[in-house]
Amino acid sequence: MSQENGNNSTIPRSHPRYLSLKYRHKIIEGMKNLVVAEAGLIAHGRGEAFDYILGERTNEIAREAIKAASALLLLAKKPVISVNGNTAALVPKEIVELSKILKAPLEINLFYKKKGRIEAIKKVLEEAGALDIRGIHEEKLVEIEGLDSNRRLVESIKDADVVMVPLEDGDRTEALKKLGKKIIAIDLNPLSRTALWADITIVDNIVRAIPLMNTLIQKLKNSTKSELEEIVRRFDNKKCIQASLELIKNYLDVQKEKAFKNVKI
Repeated sequence: MSQENGNNSTIPRSHPRYLSLKYRHKIIEGMKNLVVAEAGLIAHGRGEAFDYILGERTNEIAREAIKAASALLLLAKKPVISVNGNTAALVPKEIVELSKILKAPLEINLFYKKKGRIEAIKKVLEEAGALDIRGIHEEKLVEIEGLDSNRRLVESIKDADVVMVPLEDGDRTEALKKLGKKIIAIDLNPLSRTALWADITIVDNIVRAIPLMNTLIQKLKNSTKSELEEIVRRFDNKKCIQASLELIKNYLDVQKEKAFKNVKI
């Protein structure tokens, strides 16, 4: 069995890097269709490297963060899900499903505003069933104080109480925190500014984290406010990041032993 990719070649399902290659080609196709910026390929490659040394699986630390993030989103009065090109290319259906479950808008917010990119991302989200897309009308955008990049221009994010920023978004995360927002980040790099500034950092691949979040939010929807607040209260982001770093160290130690076990140097 194999899967067709955008280059008209095939990826055998037996290939040990099958999933990694599958999502890599989604990013490449996204770039060809203006959804992903050229720099998005670099960002994806960096994420692949971190995912590799995390064992390419959702560990218990990440699951704990996903649970806390789900509870915080359910508690939010004005949650907003920020969407960039890589998110739209990798998990369009899943991010739209999350938006519908929470009744939260998806807001397109880009660092690289190449002509046609917003329209291309909007099309991808609409094809995935999105009903509420923000950040697409210039006249509705306002500026975030203390931010100079294109990401300073926002719509619903300005009034949100909780903002989810899938994938790295350091400058804006810092600026939003200073405005009193609660930030949920999905970032495979536990030492990025996004990860360190966020209230809840999910150190996991977005292609695994969002589907798990959708499932968990459905399970938590009937929880009481106090139960959800207790989940958030118990979560310690600093300890979560430290545990993720320890996991990386341990994984590398194990792989080092495996790699040189039968090799003479």
